[in-house]
Amino acid sequence: MPPVSRRHERRAARGGRDDAPPPEDDAPCPLCLRPIPPGARASRHHLIPRLKGGTNRGTVRMHHICHQAIHARFTETELARDLADPEALRAEPRLAAFLEWVAGKPPDFHAPTRTARDRTPKWR
Repeated sequence: MPPVSRRHERRAARGGRDDAPPPEDDAPCPLCLRPIPPGARASRHHLIPRLKGGTNRGTVRMHHICHQAIHARFTETELARDLADPEALRAEPRLAAFLEWVAGKPPDFHAPTRTARDRTPKWR
């Protein structure tokens, strides 16, 4: 049997992966404000990106498509500096068209998200 790392030991002690917090009853997506049904694709969004020191500073559960839309439009620096809460993200003009579009979709809707053309690359 291969050696097990401490990280894997801690994960096993917790009961497995900690990719998403347990679904809260009727908790809406903090970005689009639509409900997140039990079968819908959802993910955790770090309010302050992990690369910018936000590892233990809180996450929110949101639709996967909403999470992709955020990271397609903003750099980690922009998210850490100006957009560290859902209200600021909802008020951002670069997300307005997406939020208007996704509002008419069913709560379990998912589609691939392309990187926005006006986004500055991460290396700048």
